[in-house]
Amino acid sequence: MRDVVLVGAFVILWFLALLVALPIGLHGEADEVTGAPPRPRLLLKAGIATAVAVALWGIFYALILLRVVDI
Repeated sequence: MRDVVLVGAFVILWFLALLVALPIGLHGEADEVTGAPPRPRLLLKAGIATAVAVALWGIFYALILLRVVDI
């Protein structure tokens, strides 16, 4: 059960980090609406989301090991 919680926590943290990273680098409203951005750089943003999720998950796991959080 503990493994399921840890994996679920990572998935949630990764998804939240991705949602925060997606609008980074996009410009505001332009004069002309073209639809999709010309260079969305999704792979870079997924990498950033993964790095942030790993860091946050590490903090979460450290709190579990220190028995601050009990699961």
